[in-house]
Amino acid sequence: ILAASSMSCMGSKTWPPFDMIMISLSSSKITLQCWIILDLFLTIFCEHSYFEEKIFGYIRTGYMFLNYSSLWFGAWLSVFYCIKVASFTQSFFIWLKLRITRLVPWMLLTSWLCSFTVTIPFAWDVYSMHKNITAPSSMTNSSARRTTRNDSLDLLILLCNAGIVLPLILSVVPSVLLIWSLWMHTRRMQNHASGFRDPSLEAHIKAIKSVCSLLIFYVTYFITFTLLLYNLFLRFSTPKSICIAVMAACPTAHTFVLIWSNPKFQELPARIWHHTNCHVR
Repeated sequence: ILAASSMSCMGSKTWPPFDMIMISLSSSKITLQCWIILDLFLTIFCEHSYFEEKIFGYIRTGYMFLNYSSLWFGAWLSVFYCIKVASFTQSFFIWLKLRITRLVPWMLLTSWLCSFTVTIPFAWDVYSMHKNITAPSSMTNSSARRTTRNDSLDLLILLCNAGIVLPLILSVVPSVLLIWSLWMHTRRMQNHASGFRDPSLEAHIKAIKSVCSLLIFYVTYFITFTLLLYNLFLRFSTPKSICIAVMAACPTAHTFVLIWSNPKFQELPARIWHHTNCHVR
């Protein structure tokens, strides 16, 4: 997806808005997967220094930032699909449809800023915990400092974590509206269709399946991310392992659905496969 979208933008003065969203989404997912692999590697082979030094804070802060970014970019993809494909006649929707090309860069910039802003309290919290843990035990009230957290900081983190609900709303609402619009249009086409197979009707049904699949994977990813964010499970418990596995699988499934639903993303692998076969022969 990243390669196909980047190739579409090469040599163009103005980047297509869809490709801008896909480049941001795919690059954040790739970086997140590499970050998770790095975290796993450091946890296994550098466990002592990983928890004693500031590496833990850097890794967790970057992990949170990339997760927030992926959620925002996935939400904007749903908004973009809804605005471009859905056939609503409301004046506000038409206004968005005419201006979506100019709005996309600002939407992506807003995503980066929101992700960075929401990550700050988490980084502050990790730094405070690390400072309390590594502080000498002879300090006054050191044991209380290790176990007591700042109430105002907790409130700030709770408010910022509650802000992750906004990407969920921006993803679910447009997806539901798009599914409803496609379904209504499909019903009208079925009523006027002849006995032969209608390619347009099949394309609409495929679009409905794609949007439903994307929505399911996005909501599943959001739920598992939220459960892990609030540490509701023990460290090595089975539910936490399941959440980690599901959270790792959802971006891959989300990517496969995007490739399956967009012919442009299928062309590049097909050309590479054809080119490889020609060289082998």
